[in-house]
Amino acid sequence: MNTSVKPSCRPDTFRWTILFMLFAATTINYLDRQIIAILKPVLDQELGWTDVEYGVIMSVFQASYAVGLTIFGWIVDRYGPRVGYVISIVWWSLGAISHIFAMGVKSMGACRVLLGLGEGGNFPASVKTVTNWFPAHERVLATTLFNSGANVGALAAPALIPAIALACGWRAAFLAAGSLGFIWAVFWLFMPRGPRVRWKGTMKTEDAGKAHEAPALSWGRLLRYRATWSLILVRFLTDPIWWFFLFWLPDFFNKHFNFDIKESMVPLVTIYAIVTVLSILGGALTKLMAGLGWELNRVRKVSMLIFAACVLPVAFVQSMGMWPIVCVIGLAGAAHQAWSASVYTLGADMFPKSSVASVTGLSSMAGQIGSVLFQTAVGFTLAYFARHGHASAGFDVIFIVCGCAYLAAFFLLHLMVPRIRMLSPEDD
Repeated sequence: MNTSVKPSCRPDTFRWTILFMLFAATTINYLDRQIIAILKPVLDQELGWTDVEYGVIMSVFQASYAVGLTIFGWIVDRYGPRVGYVISIVWWSLGAISHIFAMGVKSMGACRVLLGLGEGGNFPASVKTVTNWFPAHERVLATTLFNSGANVGALAAPALIPAIALACGWRAAFLAAGSLGFIWAVFWLFMPRGPRVRWKGTMKTEDAGKAHEAPALSWGRLLRYRATWSLILVRFLTDPIWWFFLFWLPDFFNKHFNFDIKESMVPLVTIYAIVTVLSILGGALTKLMAGLGWELNRVRKVSMLIFAACVLPVAFVQSMGMWPIVCVIGLAGAAHQAWSASVYTLGADMFPKSSVASVTGLSSMAGQIGSVLFQTAVGFTLAYFARHGHASAGFDVIFIVCGCAYLAAFFLLHLMVPRIRMLSPEDD
């Protein structure tokens, strides 16, 4: 008797609602984490921190986020994305609200630790949900769509936060944004537990068929595979670039063009609007390639090479005017998001469903470790060149690194995984 799990012939009307919920949570996630970057000029005066201290606080957040990613990767694989996501968003919402009690650099750092630990559940839970609800050929597009919430959150922050801060004070901005997560959690609990599938002639949720999946791989077992290390290295090299855009672009516009938080709003909103639109087109590109009959390995490798090449021009932004800078960074940010969606999907391409959240958590942790090191290095680099009277040269060095990181990561991926495929017993 055939006991395999087969998708229902009836189109699942819930999956696009689920995808919208993932998009909304990711938007809230990025709105909460981006507030501090938007308010940096205000907090410079309020807390009296230096660029080095700001860089260290960002690194503390990312170190906590790395730990949260690993913990929640295990939680989501063990208890499912439904429970894991609620724990995560309630945790990080409390962390966002805790910022209203910050009185100095140390207390602000403590608030970032709480926020970072909770936010670690967003992507393991989202990627696991997409893997459960969408077939392989639609996963990059679905991941790109929910991941576009990152762009919308980063876009909404400069559009909304300055107005709230100027009208009600900077603490009100953290309170307002942090409250959104509790509303989302209520709606999430009303979502279906899993897509309906046909098994042994009866309709059951996918959760009911978990006993028939391959057992989850332990962290130690996952780390024995080259495929795992390829994702770890790719995330280590490229995640820091996106975080640099999030945390340092407001400061870059402030120093390069002498913009205050209101004047920075227009270029920042424009950048993330560009990122939102073009990143979705990047996801659609992979679906188009699959529709042309290309094999999985070719789709992933060709699309990722295109995305890496689109980031390269950012190395030259220091020699451009404001609007060319906006366009080039917008293109680079969009390429990163499409690249990131592809990397998330590689976990589902190469590992069984039961281990997708765990491998996502491990590779994402590596991305955060890289980001911790990079954001700290950015702070020290800017401080070093500023002391020697060449403040703009610091950003020259940083943007060159940003432009080259993705091509380096692509060639490492290709060397370590010449052919993308699902793991087999022979890979042990």
